[in-house]
Amino acid sequence: MEELLRTTDITLIPLAKTLLDAEGIASFELDVNMSVLEGSIGILPRRLMVRTGDLDQARRVLRENGVKFEG
Repeated sequence: MEELLRTTDITLIPLAKTLLDAEGIASFELDVNMSVLEGSIGILPRRLMVRTGDLDQARRVLRENGVKFEG
C-alpha cells in the first residue's frame, strides 16, 4: 500500500474515496481512530492508502477532478 494523500480536512478523504471507488480503485483510510480521539481540533491528519499498482491512476483521477493533494 502507498500513501495517496494525508490531510486534516474531514471532507477531502470521503471525496477522494468516492472518486476512486467510481474508477474501481480500492482505498483504505488510516489514522481514523487517532483523529477521532484528538477531539476534532484538526491537528492529526488522516491518510488514504491505495495499492502500489494503482497509485499513478489514483493520482490522475484526483487531479482530473480538481482535488488538491501533495504528490
